[in-house]
Formats: sequence, structure tokens, C-alpha cells
Amino acid sequence: MNKMMKKTLKERLAILSDAAKYDASCASSGTTKRDSGASGGLGSTEGSGICHAYAPDGRCISLLKILLTNFCIYDCAFCINRSSSNVERARFTPEEVVWLTLEFYRRNYIEGLFLSSGIIRSSDHTMEEMVRVVRELRVTHNFRGYIHLKSIPEASAKLIEEAGLYADRLSLNIELPTDSGITRLAPEKKPSGIRRSMGDLRLKIEEAGEPTLQTKRRKRFVPAGQSTQMIVGADGASDATILGTSARLYGSYGLRRVYYSAFSPIPDSSKNLPLIKPPLMREHRLYQADWLYRFYGFGIDEITATQEGGMLDLDLDPKLAWALGHREQFPVDINRAAKEMLLRVPGLGTKAVKGILSGRRFRRLRIEDLARLGVSIKKVQAFVTAEGWTPKRLIERPDLRAMFEPKPEQLQLL
Repeated sequence: MNKMMKKTLKERLAILSDAAKYDASCASSGTTKRDSGASGGLGSTEGSGICHAYAPDGRCISLLKILLTNFCIYDCAFCINRSSSNVERARFTPEEVVWLTLEFYRRNYIEGLFLSSGIIRSSDHTMEEMVRVVRELRVTHNFRGYIHLKSIPEASAKLIEEAGLYADRLSLNIELPTDSGITRLAPEKKPSGIRRSMGDLRLKIEEAGEPTLQTKRRKRFVPAGQSTQMIVGADGASDATILGTSARLYGSYGLRRVYYSAFSPIPDSSKNLPLIKPPLMREHRLYQADWLYRFYGFGIDEITATQEGGMLDLDLDPKLAWALGHREQFPVDINRAAKEMLLRVPGLGTKAVKGILSGRRFRRLRIEDLARLGVSIKKVQAFVTAEGWTPKRLIERPDLRAMFEPKPEQLQLL
């Protein structure tokens, strides 16, 4: 402990910002707009700066992303900060985190804070210190920037509720897609407790979203909702299992986002863990499949049925893989097809489909009109018909898949 206390603030910042990089559940989309303006507050949730995370619309969000401490009483096999790890340890006081956040903001380095922590003494003690940070920022310093707080497993409902008064988003990581995997690799964590906390938080968010009888106004409580993270490739779960768990989390707890983090081998790792990390492309395909489930009307079973063993095709995006496996449903007439079918056409995103539905009310669309909507003609031409365009037998070509497979120089992510 004495050795740790001798570290300078700069040294501890280097250790604890590096330790935070393993948490992928960091984004600032979906919050309410606030700025200093007439309110006299400090900071803003809007703008651009040093990139630490991306919103779904592609906007760069700069966040100070750190741990309160990387000391931890838990011994999760997949975690670099587990109690049995020999990593260099460090710790901030709540006051130091507040100071760092304010100073980084004043220097225009950041637009907000992402704060997580190892568990010290107990879940409640750790959560209480994290709540101190965000309460101090909001109440004492009137900080108006974005705050994403990582909830601590098994922390009391009262502390979680207080955190929700100050944070824009709360996340509680489920870590692994199966209860058996969590029991084997993170025995101190209780999946039922994590789900119970998620359920309690959902109820509080929904309650705050209802206008009160007296003021007719909604309460401010975690306006950007809750999220979670799953590690990919640590426990042998298939993509179908991972996505199935995500679907249940979205449906049961109203999560804004499930983040997928490819397992990375760590020093002195458990013999229960694989020795190599999964392809980064697997993580990417999971995000694409997640998007199809949430915004394109695909069922999890449809997305994962294209490959054996419940795994996604690494060479093709999931929508294209599905289309090639269901060629009998193509080509689709862009001037007559329902929205649900247009969303299943490879190369057509939600914005393009909206443009098609709007444009065809006034005239019959040609394939060139798709290019004006930002659509890749090469990608869609085999799957659609339009005014003056028919793919003839292109959809039946046995080498159609080869036209979309990555070239050798693109295989570095695989």
C-alpha cells in the first residue's frame, strides 16, 4: 500500500486509464442535451473533441475513461485486475477523480467521464465512493458534461438509485453469455444478482419516464439508459448463444446497448482460458448481427442459421450471408416491396429504405436512384429489380458469393 501511495498522480493516471481499456461499454449516445449556456453550468454533452468513443451516428465523443482503482477483491479469471494478478496497482481518491475531470474538461481534452472500478473492501464501499465522485461533480461543481458510471455487482439498490440521479448512463456488465461460464470463470459474481439489479434499474428508469401528477414533468434519471458488456471467446459460447443472451437482455431489461469485447489473453491467466484471442472480425460480426436484430426485424435464429455450430460467417456480413442462403426470396422489387423485405436486401440500410419508400410515392424508381441515396449498386444489383433494371439470373450464379468475399489483403482482421 505504501508503495502505491508514493506514485504520482500522473503515474496513477497512466495505470488506471490503461486498466480501463478492457471495458468496451463506453459510449455517450442517447442522453439529453445540456450545455453551460444560461444555466451557468460547467461542461456540455454536445460537441466534438479527442475521440474516446463513438456514438451510433458516428460522432466522436471524448471521455476521460479511468478506474477509481484496479485493486479488486474478486478473482475473475478473465480480468487483468483480478486479485491474484501481479499487475501494478494504483488508486485514486474520489476528490482526485473530480479534480482530474474538471481540469481535463477546462483544457478541452474531454467532454465527459467514464468511471469504473475494481471492488475494494465491499461492493457498497466501492459504489459509495463512485457515487461521491458524480455527486460532487454535479452538485458542487454543476458539471453538465456526460457521465457514464459502471455499477458495481451486488451494490445496494439505494446506492444504484442515487447514482442514477447524477449519471447519464449506468452499465452493469453481465461479462459472459451463460450462467455456467460466469460460475466457472467469475465465481464471486452472481448472475441472478446482476439480473435483479438490471431489472430494478429498468423499473426506476420507466418510473422516472412517467410525468408526475403535480408538475407534469419527468424526473431526470439515467437519461441514456443502461448497457452491459459480454466477453467473446473466453468460455467457448457460440455466436448463437451470445446473441440469444443479448436478445433476452434487450427484451427483459430494456438495455440501450450490449457491447461485445473480444477476449484478449492476459498475463498469468487461468488454465481455463484459451491461449489465443478470437478473430477481431468475430466481434465485428456480432455487432452487425445485433444491429439486424434490433433495427432490421431479423430473428436471432435466422441470423445464426447460415453457418454450422451457431457461428457467424466471418467472410460475409450477416445480412448478406442470410440473403445468399435464401436466394428464393430475391430479387426484390424496390417499387413494390414492403418495408420489412426492403430491410433484408444487402446494401440497403434504414435511411436508404426510408428514402425508397418516400421517393416511390411520386414516381417509379430506377437503380440509379439508389446510388443517389448512397447505396452501393454493386452490392444490391443482384438482389433488386427497379424501373429499367432486372438482374436476370444474376441471383442464381454459383460464384455470387465469391463476388462479395474479402480479397486476400482484407483478411488481416480475420
